[in-house]
Amino acid sequence: MAREFTSLRQLDTPVKVLFTGYLSSVAVGYLMALIQILFTHGMADGKFGLSIDDIVYSYYGNRSGTVLETQLNGAMKENASEQERFKIIQWVRDGADKEDYSDSGVETIIQQRCVMCHSGQTSLPNFNDFNVLKELSRQDDGATFSSLTRVSHVHLFGISFIFMFVGLIFSFAETSTTKYKCIAIGMPYVFLLVDILSWWLTKLDPMFAWLVIMAGTGMAVSFFFMWTVSVLEMWWFDKAFVNVDGEPHPRWSETFEAKLKEHGVDVMLLKLWAVSRETTIKLSQQVWTQLQIWLNRK
Repeated sequence: MAREFTSLRQLDTPVKVLFTGYLSSVAVGYLMALIQILFTHGMADGKFGLSIDDIVYSYYGNRSGTVLETQLNGAMKENASEQERFKIIQWVRDGADKEDYSDSGVETIIQQRCVMCHSGQTSLPNFNDFNVLKELSRQDDGATFSSLTRVSHVHLFGISFIFMFVGLIFSFAETSTTKYKCIAIGMPYVFLLVDILSWWLTKLDPMFAWLVIMAGTGMAVSFFFMWTVSVLEMWWFDKAFVNVDGEPHPRWSETFEAKLKEHGVDVMLLKLWAVSRETTIKLSQQVWTQLQIWLNRK
């Protein structure tokens, strides 16, 4: 006996409002998260906009300088004048001695420009403690393993819940075949795991920085696709999926698959899958090699 299927456009209006409210809220939240990334990781190299260098500096670190230098020339660049930043950096390069901390005027700059946020009342380093500043004058090794552990578990729990509900809503869509719905619902979780893994890999070797951007882009595309289809089917189904004669357009997934077969792309995708699998194996071997090198250094 065939199972009855309720599509998004057939839902009662209160349920549509509930789903739309949730989708709208998480969309705004997703946008704010992207903006926050631009103003944090995206400023790691001192230039606005996310780049490979930003990812490397954030996770692997800028091994040619100290933590304070990287921050003053990156995300914290706008919080102090050029002369003030130069004075702090010069103090750091001279050894960050406690005797010179007050005499050089660095303490005054720190109190005026930094302590308003770095006061010890938040999770940010407490700049009222000289030992904290001294620790930050060491070589910039990027994110610590403890911070990666904390951020990883928060992202895994939080983002998984977001995509669970977005995917649940999208599962009621009728303009996609079951196969493509499964792919669309499953891909964000794949990209999420790759994203978290890429942070750790970049911490070990900067060559994996491109993986962070690729995984983040994949998650964003998956979210945008499911969000758009769900909202259109709930409120604008007739305008988006029905032609002027009142007949429904062919499912986009069926049309897409037919085009792939027509141009022989389906065979090419199979070959691409084989290449990807081989590349993944080689990449895993490189990761294991890099991990062994890193462990031997320790």
